[in-house]
Amino acid sequence: MKGELLPYQAIERSITKQFRHEIWNPFIAAVKRYELISEGDAIAACISGGKDSMLMAKLLLMLQRISEVKFDVVCLVMDPGYSPANRQKIEDNAKTMNLPITVFETDVFDVANSQDKSPCYLCARMRRGHLYAEAQRLGCNKIALGHHFNDVIETTMLGMLYGSQLQAMIPKLHSQNFAGMELIRPLYCVREDDIIEWARYCGLDFIRCACRFTEKNGDGVGDSKRMLVKRLLSELKKDNPVVETSVFNSIHAVSLDTFPAYKTDGELHSFLERYGKNQK
Repeated sequence: MKGELLPYQAIERSITKQFRHEIWNPFIAAVKRYELISEGDAIAACISGGKDSMLMAKLLLMLQRISEVKFDVVCLVMDPGYSPANRQKIEDNAKTMNLPITVFETDVFDVANSQDKSPCYLCARMRRGHLYAEAQRLGCNKIALGHHFNDVIETTMLGMLYGSQLQAMIPKLHSQNFAGMELIRPLYCVREDDIIEWARYCGLDFIRCACRFTEKNGDGVGDSKRMLVKRLLSELKKDNPVVETSVFNSIHAVSLDTFPAYKTDGELHSFLERYGKNQK
């Protein structure tokens, strides 16, 4: 029918119309506030196949078309050993969303799942390393990951409750192992509930957990520390609907003068180093 939108056009329209306030505006706000994109950047939008990374890639491509700041985007998919069904779902969703993906193969799942201890930690480190290396090989200077608003506040809570430290997730950081490479998080201000609602509105079904370790050992989600923090925040929101925003805002307003100790550049400092020096 003349004038009928193609699937990817309807998806793009949903982002700028129905979900403009929830998704497009917070995405643009993060890009500007944290200076995530610069003239001449070549960004590898790293797609895992989940809702967050695929939305992030779509947003970057949409911004690229209209931005006065010129930059390139490569939609990079690392196959760490997906099942055929999950690999096909990623390819089908990429086609539906008009994402021109570049796929490369690795043996991350085989290596990580052969370890008895901390396979998830090893898997995450290996995946990050492979993504940096492939992005650099393709001429990119940045990789973009799909961490969102809720990842930021949950990571902060996890560090405090289970890691004995106040440590947040910053919007961008330089790689320590790949010279000239930088990691950015364009969904930093986009809430997970809004991403879920957008995917439902568009009728999109993304892969959730593709890990072979959890396939063998249960999904692991229900008992994870992150899920416990999600539940805690959900309970707190019943009495304080803006509790998540409060946590998010708090990491932007840290008052070092009130902390007995803090770390910077890996070095521990005590309040005693400054205590009394301004007294007359």
